[in-house]
Amino acid sequence: MKKNLFQLTLWALLFALCFSAHAQQPKNIPRIGFLSGSGDLNTPGFQVEAFRRGLTELGYIEGKNILVEYRYVEERVDRIPSLVAELMQLKVDIFISGNLVAIRAAKQATKTIPIVMVTTADPVTGGLIENLARPGGNITGLSRLNRDLRGKRLELLKEVVPRISLVGVIWDTSGAPELATPFKDYETAARALKIPIQSLKVRSSNPDLEGAFRDAAKGRVSALVTTRTAGLVPYPRKIADLAIKNRLPSMNEGSEWVEAGGLMSYAASDAVLFRRAATYVDKILKGAKPADLPVEQPTKFEFVINLKTAKQIGLTIPPTVLARADRIIK
Repeated sequence: MKKNLFQLTLWALLFALCFSAHAQQPKNIPRIGFLSGSGDLNTPGFQVEAFRRGLTELGYIEGKNILVEYRYVEERVDRIPSLVAELMQLKVDIFISGNLVAIRAAKQATKTIPIVMVTTADPVTGGLIENLARPGGNITGLSRLNRDLRGKRLELLKEVVPRISLVGVIWDTSGAPELATPFKDYETAARALKIPIQSLKVRSSNPDLEGAFRDAAKGRVSALVTTRTAGLVPYPRKIADLAIKNRLPSMNEGSEWVEAGGLMSYAASDAVLFRRAATYVDKILKGAKPADLPVEQPTKFEFVINLKTAKQIGLTIPPTVLARADRIIK
């Protein structure tokens, strides 16, 4: 009897120990790969900050129930393919980026890892997805509708600079074929508005921004449009400084350019888009397939003006334009 009791007690103890060890086993925490086109390890920038805010709102705590591997382009566009490969080798559960070159590299690298994009390009004509409602494949996310806003940006620029003589459009000529689209769109819109336009081309691997502004000066450009192309995204401060130095009013495709010293922007809020990207991550982690998640497009756009920059270049913004601004930086 005592022997049986001892055996039962021993088995119970072993069972309890095994159960306790099993209960203490860490759960399989999902790992996200995030490649940011702006910021760095010490100053992550608005993309990462907005994404983190979105995760927090959904109940995720980094290091506890989700892991995020961050990588930054840091003005080295040539590093993008290797950074994407690095994240893929970590076998991340989801890859996310707002950089078109990175999204394309990820698409080529994997057919199984879900990719969440935040892109300025048309993802359908660019061949990233089949259609907005049912993307197909392993890519979904958000599209900024940049193409539809290019005429509006030129209209606003003309209101601010009524005697505009020539608009220079700075854009990236290397990489994906659709990077040529921004200039073509501005060219079409400028023709309709009867505004002369000049192409200011740079190459993403090592953009000669000073050379582009020298070309603008030679051509007597009186205003500037900066496109949000992969090779230019890392340089908002440098471009803003050069525009101020050359006393050029600038229209930009994102508010972060205005915060860096550009004159104006008209675009969807990137902070909202990257916060929304966290929602896609949440849905995919809960079992949704990227192929079935419609690509979102923004419904609200913000007009931002930097009055400090206007003063630096000796420009007075008409009161009628100021009244329409969603945000004014003083």
